[in-house]
Amino acid sequence: MKSLTIIFVVLVALMQYPLWFGKGSWFRVWSLNQQIEIQKNTNTDNQIRNNVLNAEVSDLKQGFSAIEERARNELGMIKQDEIFFQVTNHEKDKKDTEVPSNTKAKN
Repeated sequence: MKSLTIIFVVLVALMQYPLWFGKGSWFRVWSLNQQIEIQKNTNTDNQIRNNVLNAEVSDLKQGFSAIEERARNELGMIKQDEIFFQVTNHEKDKKDTEVPSNTKAKN
């Protein structure tokens, strides 16, 4: 009777091995589910990016306002008889060019 119990336990353990550690194990399924969630998030981000790019392309195809906006922002172009004013932040410019007082010039 004792040997029959041992054989039964060994057979059950051998049958359970593929379920926990085999190719289609619970750990593998759990890992694949995590990868699916990560890929879904990536796909959602890419879909949003694609929608923005599609809107920009259709805007460029349909009208000159988008082309004009790009020329102004990226290339600094202005229209004829147009005056361009550029406002800068002087406080930021001062901070960028100031030399700290604790540094001394070496002679």
